[in-house]
Amino acid sequence: MTATLEQLRRCHFAVDLGAARTRVYVRGTGLVVDQPSAAAVNTRTGALIAVGEFAERMTGRTPDYIRVVRPVSGGTVVDIEMAQRMLRHLLGDKMRRALRRKPFLRAAVCTPHDADPLAQRAAIETLVGLGARRVELVDTLIAAAVGCGLPVEQPEASMIMVCGAAATEVAVLSLGAIVTAERIRVGGEAVDHAIVQHLRHQHELMLPSQNVRPLQLALSGNGLTSQGPASTEIHGRDVCTGLARSVQVDTAAVRDAIQTPLTAVLDSIGKVLRDCPPDLVADLADRGIMMVGGSALLPGFDEMLRQATSMPVHIAERPDVCAVQGLGTMLEGRIEPMELASAPEPDPDPDPDRDLDLDLTD
Repeated sequence: MTATLEQLRRCHFAVDLGAARTRVYVRGTGLVVDQPSAAAVNTRTGALIAVGEFAERMTGRTPDYIRVVRPVSGGTVVDIEMAQRMLRHLLGDKMRRALRRKPFLRAAVCTPHDADPLAQRAAIETLVGLGARRVELVDTLIAAAVGCGLPVEQPEASMIMVCGAAATEVAVLSLGAIVTAERIRVGGEAVDHAIVQHLRHQHELMLPSQNVRPLQLALSGNGLTSQGPASTEIHGRDVCTGLARSVQVDTAAVRDAIQTPLTAVLDSIGKVLRDCPPDLVADLADRGIMMVGGSALLPGFDEMLRQATSMPVHIAERPDVCAVQGLGTMLEGRIEPMELASAPEPDPDPDPDRDLDLDLTD
């Protein structure tokens, strides 16, 4: 964590800029923004038409002069100006006026574990454009671990896996710091792409990108496991004719299609465990892995990890908002650092002859 707990307690609001969703937490108020990281722009005039969920629904349904953009990619701000405009509209005039009344506005923002200085600078510039006088950077892994209740400040091993839309981060934490971590650019979007390609090649069916996640939710529970239904009906567009068509898709084949991106996640877990000290690995054998992030809800993903690692795997209560909840916990001062036991104070005026038993007789 780049910022200290004392610095975070002085912050007034915190932002989690994700590739899929943007979340804002205001101290004393709570979570005020939880919207998709999307904005619709009129390319003729440059005007911002919609942001958040409304802009998300416009994807693929707009005329040529309206473009839906995503200013955040892989946890990194790629378009600072558009990210600022999106955040202003998501916060609203009332909340922005309340924040501007602060005499020295401070903000905190999540950054990926291996974010380079350019990516960190982009996140800082985005919040400075909202009026922040100082911006504190917090590692996403630390924030997510705090948000799901892991004892990050204790001398105990905690393993967390942040399953984002564009990347997956795995780390072992102890004493409030990251012992070892690994980040791979495989996330929920890679799984969605694998499903779309499977349907195109095997069934000659084009599935709209917005229908991939509802498909996964329809198969939730035991859908993508061996105990789930054998097949399910999917609606899409025929590749050849362009007409609407429905097909029965084998769920076992869908399971096989998403194995390739999920195997890369397993490799990253193995690398983190190999680089971790043996004493901490022994702690993880009982405690297991905590999964957070929106892609942690992928049906059958946790069971796949249990079988591959032989370790307990848990999903946080609200895995999608753990990072911003962790930021809020640190802003509100609800987490205390570990304090060392104070040593007994020395005697200020010691007596050199005290407690001595000398035999001076001949």
